[in-house]
Amino acid sequence: MEIEEITKYLRQMFGKVPVDTREKPFTLYPEKSLDYARKLASIRIHDVRVETATGEEPLYGEVQYEHRKILGQTMAFGVLYDGFYLQRVFSELIPAGERGFDIVNIFITNRLLATWEEGERRYHLRTSVYGFPSVISTTGIVEAPARPREYYLLKQQYEALGKDLLELKEKFKGSFIDYEDDRLTKVMKGYAVQAVFYAMTGHPFCEDKGCRLYNAHWQEEVIFAQLENEYEFCPRHTEYLKKMRGT
Repeated sequence: MEIEEITKYLRQMFGKVPVDTREKPFTLYPEKSLDYARKLASIRIHDVRVETATGEEPLYGEVQYEHRKILGQTMAFGVLYDGFYLQRVFSELIPAGERGFDIVNIFITNRLLATWEEGERRYHLRTSVYGFPSVISTTGIVEAPARPREYYLLKQQYEALGKDLLELKEKFKGSFIDYEDDRLTKVMKGYAVQAVFYAMTGHPFCEDKGCRLYNAHWQEEVIFAQLENEYEFCPRHTEYLKKMRGT
């Protein structure tokens, strides 16, 4: 994924509004890395049917894993985090002078997010959590939107027969965003714009399935809205962006 390309796109979309990128945020506070590792370990989701409670002491091994990840000593992923609690942890990493509502802070992470749905009494995977700051998960873009129904039916058959799931992925190649996908950067541009719209209007989404602000729940919807539609934004949001740019 090309962060600079996403940054350039945001500059084009929002005209004179300055857009800056930062290094990995934990590097700003090396002396607190172990404290942040403990906080991250404490917001892990171990069972999607049980709401995470902060304040519980995490296991030593979990803290050490998070510490290695902060230090860049491991690229492993697969751990699930409470998205709103992760948002709080990231908010602590923002320098004091950049915490105002006039600045849009966007964290892009490969940590997998989920949020608790009270009505269903379980967690659901998310691509993003918008707020102050906004958090967008690259892993979430791969895992959260549902893949084609046929994929899941065949996956059950492949697992029952002990067949290679890589063969199944190859069969459906292009029908969903995958890891190391060349299309991820372009998809992330749309989600970054959603984060900016949330900060400006409180409404990051659009009902138009062809608009990049569409809240996609299926991979095919992500691909259509972010990659395949003939226009980037619906007429209403196109007009809003023109006013933002002063054009």
